[in-house]
Amino acid sequence: MSVTDKLASRIPGLADRVERKDVVAVVKLHGVITPSPSPLARGAINLAAVETALTRAFGHERLKAVALLINSPGGAPTQSGLVAERIRQLADEKGVPVLAFCEDVAASGGYWLACAADEIFAHRTSMVGSIGVISGGFGFTGLLERFGVERRLHTAGANKSRLDPFSPEKPEDVEWLKKMHAQLHELFVNWVKERRGDRLTDAEDLFTGDVWLGANALELGLIDGLGSLRQIVTERYPDADISVAEPKRPLLARLGLGAPAAASAVLDAVTQKAAWSRFGL
Repeated sequence: MSVTDKLASRIPGLADRVERKDVVAVVKLHGVITPSPSPLARGAINLAAVETALTRAFGHERLKAVALLINSPGGAPTQSGLVAERIRQLADEKGVPVLAFCEDVAASGGYWLACAADEIFAHRTSMVGSIGVISGGFGFTGLLERFGVERRLHTAGANKSRLDPFSPEKPEDVEWLKKMHAQLHELFVNWVKERRGDRLTDAEDLFTGDVWLGANALELGLIDGLGSLRQIVTERYPDADISVAEPKRPLLARLGLGAPAAASAVLDAVTQKAAWSRFGL
């Protein structure tokens, strides 16, 4: 019970004068999906970072719906799955609809999150889809040789050093990675089919990792309509208040302490920029 409701229950006649409005709670899922952001990280999505926002959103009294505001180029598949499953768990417990709204990008893991909703909407300029799996890295063997650095690596287990960036790439390691990608891709495709059902078309390029603008995504069945959060929510729930559920701030941020170490901050920035740049952002 809220403070207003408690006061209303104790003061005769006040309850009749208190306006009780329905609520549509909004959760912002903005950023790269990553399992290990820094203590002061912003724009990173993982279950630990969004748990409090989700529980606050679904915990509203007189809750009519929950809206997911998604702007993400994707990232870690496990965190995508964990967050999406948590959304479905809370939605089933509360018995409320979930609407997803794609902003600039809802691609790869970002689209995985969108599929946790019962309906998906996008702007006509939004980039949606990228149902595929990607990983990348660098090889430093030539650099080590140039500076006369000797790599010393000792393992127990024949496959312990797979894809080591300081060792020459092995064909068998690449084949192993491709098989892993194929398995993750199959899980992704099955999730999309489970959530979208017969709304999907049978287009051959639907699961190739391609990305589409809003109108094309609508034709393919990846989304249910074009429109913004405020537009759709106002039409569906004209008498409801829109309430943004903010996550609990990290401890160091609440204490007002300084930024993360420079090297770590630069690396995080480069990694996130690389993820966004695949979509021209």
